[in-house]
Amino acid sequence: MPKSPAKAVATGGTVKVRLVKGLRGAQARHRLSVKALGLNKINDMRELKDSPQVRGLINKVHYLVRVEE
Repeated sequence: MPKSPAKAVATGGTVKVRLVKGLRGAQARHRLSVKALGLNKINDMRELKDSPQVRGLINKVHYLVRVEE
């Protein structure tokens, strides 16, 4: 069973998200979702509180970001 990026279990109630693809060619709403996650440039990483809202943003832009533990 493939592991979905949003299903990864984060320790301590936080989740690390890294932007791995550029935003050129991405939908405007997806660019806004990436900005809402606090990611600006490729390889930017943020440690965010693990919440349903953050997981929803990650699911929306799963092809642009990588969830790291």
